[in-house]
Amino acid sequence: MPSQRLLIKNGTVAYSNNIQKMDIFILDDKISKMGRDLSEEADKIIDATDKLVLPGGVDSHCHIEQKSASGLINSDTFHSATSAAALGGNTTVIPFAAQYAGDSLIEVVNNYHGLANRGSIVDYSMHMIIAGPSDDVITIELPKLILEGHSSIKIFMTYDRLKIDDTNILKILNQARISGAMVSVHAENHEMITNKVKELIEGGFDSPKYHTDSHPVEGEVDAFRRIIKMSDETKQPVMIFHVSSEQGLKEIEAGKKRGVKFFAETCTQYLTLNSHLLDQEKINDGAKWICSPPIRSPSDSKALWIGLEDNTLDLVTSDHAPYSFDSNGKFFKGDNPNFKEIPNGMPGLQWRLPILLDKVINKNCDLDILDFVRITSTMPAKVYGLYPSKGEIKIGSDADITIWDTKLNITLSDNMVVDGSKYNPYSGMNICCWPNEVILRGNTIVKDNLIKSKPGSGKFLSTKLSEYI
Repeated sequence: MPSQRLLIKNGTVAYSNNIQKMDIFILDDKISKMGRDLSEEADKIIDATDKLVLPGGVDSHCHIEQKSASGLINSDTFHSATSAAALGGNTTVIPFAAQYAGDSLIEVVNNYHGLANRGSIVDYSMHMIIAGPSDDVITIELPKLILEGHSSIKIFMTYDRLKIDDTNILKILNQARISGAMVSVHAENHEMITNKVKELIEGGFDSPKYHTDSHPVEGEVDAFRRIIKMSDETKQPVMIFHVSSEQGLKEIEAGKKRGVKFFAETCTQYLTLNSHLLDQEKINDGAKWICSPPIRSPSDSKALWIGLEDNTLDLVTSDHAPYSFDSNGKFFKGDNPNFKEIPNGMPGLQWRLPILLDKVINKNCDLDILDFVRITSTMPAKVYGLYPSKGEIKIGSDADITIWDTKLNITLSDNMVVDGSKYNPYSGMNICCWPNEVILRGNTIVKDNLIKSKPGSGKFLSTKLSEYI
């Protein structure tokens, strides 16, 4: 994308733990000056009067054009997913290159670059999923890729095709420490889930509403306890993905109080949705909200908000994992699948930021605008080695900026969807805000809810283990 001289005037800007009305001058893709009444010559001037000017969102947990454990490819392409991301105020995403047993990790990563390079309209890094932890993968391929700028690894403690045992988890943690990488973890006890699934299905309790029961909270607690101990033992920091329960949150809190250095996130769905949605009159409608871990009770959601407010939880992501609501997605096993046969995941890239910002503006939580910026932009960028280029409005950073209209009355609906799922799990929710303009490296990629950028205009962000964590 060609750079330009851009001047944003009169916006209410959140920056460096401050929020005030000011101007921003952008030169050569970077933020060059900030202050009141700037008069620099510009090719374009944006009047942000009465608008909220925030850093572009960094969604560090999203599944895009990825082969899942069920064998399905997510219903998105990089173009459709990153279009959804941009419309929702994001300028950076971190999706997953998924390696399975027998695959070359290097080949998987190279192939994933090809998909992203062709389609992404926002900047991207990537996590490397390791499900086939052979000696060559861990000791040869992984260090090479980390050295080349792929500094994030993901591992699973559940799913038949993805889970790895504790011995291999420790090997990966040790290699990450030696080579300089972050490790993120899907932490649930596989055996507890497997046993509960068998018990429920054999008992005839197989509709979507029983999905929540199949992932017992105790399994989350047990896995959290184990991975925190392994993190402490190896002195390798980890990110615990998608904390879903109050009990799991307590385990996170206890680990941090002991002085273990690790991080934890939750997701939009765990803060705003609950398991009653799975119990629909049309029994398979509940499939829309099947994800892993499952959405749980209102009391769990309340506890997670408190976890964000007291910094027990570090950030909020979407865990965007879209499957179309048809035979190519949620119902690929037929019209009447049991809950185990329904792919786990729901779309979220387009909805994360507007939903969370609405909660902040309307004071439905004890977070303020600066907290919002921290948990949706700054901390994801810091944890995954993107800061200070990404995640904050400051001189010298990439000019990734979202200008928000915060005086709207919008009802979320399926008609707004641009990702491949074609449904909105938050349909019917009323919000007060939506991005008016989204700027990536000084160039407008969204204006008035229209995409202004071409597929492949986003760029790969080479990373190393962050010095800011």
